[in-house]
Amino acid sequence: MPKGIFRFYEELNDFLPKNRRKTTFESAFNGKRSIKDIIEALGVPHTEIDLILVNGKSVEFNYILQDQDRVSVYPVFESLNITDVTLLRKTPLRRNKFIADINLGNIVKYMRVLGFDLYYDSLLSTREIIEIAKRQKRIILTRSRKLLKFKDVTHGIFIRPGTTTEQTRQIIDYLDIKDDGSFPG
Repeated sequence: MPKGIFRFYEELNDFLPKNRRKTTFESAFNGKRSIKDIIEALGVPHTEIDLILVNGKSVEFNYILQDQDRVSVYPVFESLNITDVTLLRKTPLRRNKFIADINLGNIVKYMRVLGFDLYYDSLLSTREIIEIAKRQKRIILTRSRKLLKFKDVTHGIFIRPGTTTEQTRQIIDYLDIKDDGSFPG
């Protein structure tokens, strides 16, 4: 059975089992599979990834993994210029508008008070959240890894456990929006 050799960096390790965090590991795969499918099968949503290197070369999500490929997976870069590599999304969303799923109702008021455009309706289905996010160019905020793995999701943030303030700070830090003029207030 073919195997890939993987290494995930920084906060992407939060999605992996403890024995695979911050280390190189092998993972077997069946058939002709895209790097996106294999990475998500390992537990990491594609929306959390900004750069994938296979054997030292930047690749897109549709790259078909080969036996013994060495794969390095990196999260969103905030202070490193990666303009000369393969971008995994067509364009960044720099007008920060959000949509939150039912699991994040607690941060909605707080983010709105800070001036963020945040759409929230506790009755929305997963499909409706994805459609609204696509149509209105919103970033999905969720505690669901499964939601971030849908093919149609292009921009999303997995919100880690913490207080309302910590979770809001995570979003602000993740998008580096405190000093670029897109942070309200």
